[in-house]
Amino acid sequence: MAEPQLSVRSAKARDLAYRLARRENRSIADIVERALESYEIREAGREPAAVFYARLTSQAGVDIDLDEIIRSERSRHAGIDL
Repeated sequence: MAEPQLSVRSAKARDLAYRLARRENRSIADIVERALESYEIREAGREPAAVFYARLTSQAGVDIDLDEIIRSERSRHAGIDL
Protein backbone atom coordinates (compact mmCIF):
# COMPACT_ATOMS: atom_id res chain seq x y z
CA MET A 1 0.00 0.00 0.00
CA ALA A 2 1.35 3.42 -0.96
CA GLU A 3 2.15 5.96 1.75
CA PRO A 4 0.06 9.13 1.90
CA GLN A 5 1.68 12.13 0.23
CA LEU A 6 1.67 15.77 1.14
CA SER A 7 1.43 18.20 -1.74
CA VAL A 8 3.14 21.54 -1.17
CA ARG A 9 2.41 24.24 -3.71
CA SER A 10 4.87 26.74 -2.30
CA ALA A 11 8.21 26.70 -4.11
CA LYS A 12 9.84 28.43 -1.15
CA ALA A 13 8.59 25.77 1.31
CA ARG A 14 9.65 22.96 -1.04
CA ASP A 15 13.14 24.44 -1.53
CA LEU A 16 13.59 25.02 2.19
CA ALA A 17 12.50 21.48 3.05
CA TYR A 18 14.83 20.09 0.38
CA ARG A 19 17.81 22.13 1.66
CA LEU A 20 17.16 21.14 5.27
CA ALA A 21 16.77 17.49 4.32
CA ARG A 22 20.10 17.51 2.50
CA ARG A 23 21.88 19.36 5.31
CA GLU A 24 20.40 17.14 8.07
CA ASN A 25 20.75 13.97 5.97
CA ARG A 26 17.08 13.17 6.53
CA SER A 27 14.11 12.63 4.28
CA ILE A 28 11.93 15.57 3.27
CA ALA A 29 8.97 13.85 4.96
CA ASP A 30 10.94 13.64 8.22
CA ILE A 31 11.87 17.35 8.02
CA VAL A 32 8.25 18.36 7.38
CA GLU A 33 6.92 16.12 10.17
CA ARG A 34 9.43 17.47 12.70
CA ALA A 35 8.73 21.07 11.68
CA LEU A 36 4.97 20.58 12.04
CA GLU A 37 5.38 18.84 15.40
CA SER A 38 7.56 21.69 16.63
CA TYR A 39 5.01 24.23 15.42
CA GLU A 40 2.19 22.36 17.14
CA ILE A 41 4.07 22.23 20.45
CA ARG A 42 4.99 25.91 20.25
CA GLU A 43 1.50 27.10 19.32
CA ALA A 44 -0.66 24.66 21.28
CA GLY A 45 -2.47 26.10 24.24
CA ARG A 46 -2.06 29.71 23.21
CA GLU A 47 -5.07 31.88 22.83
CA PRO A 48 -5.32 35.11 20.88
CA ALA A 49 -4.66 38.26 22.91
CA ALA A 50 -8.21 39.57 22.46
CA VAL A 51 -9.65 36.32 23.84
CA PHE A 52 -7.20 36.36 26.75
CA TYR A 53 -8.08 39.94 27.73
CA ALA A 54 -11.80 39.27 27.38
CA ARG A 55 -11.47 36.22 29.65
CA LEU A 56 -9.37 38.17 32.13
CA THR A 57 -11.91 40.99 32.24
CA SER A 58 -14.81 38.59 32.72
CA GLN A 59 -12.98 36.78 35.55
CA ALA A 60 -11.84 39.93 37.35
CA GLY A 61 -15.02 41.85 36.68
CA VAL A 62 -13.08 45.10 36.40
CA ASP A 63 -11.17 46.53 33.47
CA ILE A 64 -7.83 47.73 34.84
CA ASP A 65 -5.93 50.55 33.15
CA LEU A 66 -2.32 49.49 33.63
CA ASP A 67 -0.98 52.67 32.02
CA GLU A 68 -2.81 54.78 34.61
CA ILE A 69 -1.44 52.67 37.47
CA ILE A 70 2.10 53.03 36.15
CA ARG A 71 1.71 56.79 35.65
CA SER A 72 0.36 57.26 39.18
CA GLU A 73 3.34 55.45 40.73
CA ARG A 74 6.00 57.33 38.77
CA SER A 75 7.98 60.13 40.38
CA ARG A 76 10.56 62.47 38.95
CA HIS A 77 14.18 61.62 39.69
CA ALA A 78 15.98 64.48 41.44
CA GLY A 79 19.18 63.88 39.52
CA ILE A 80 22.67 63.22 40.79
CA ASP A 81 24.36 65.22 43.54
CA LEU A 82 27.49 66.94 42.31
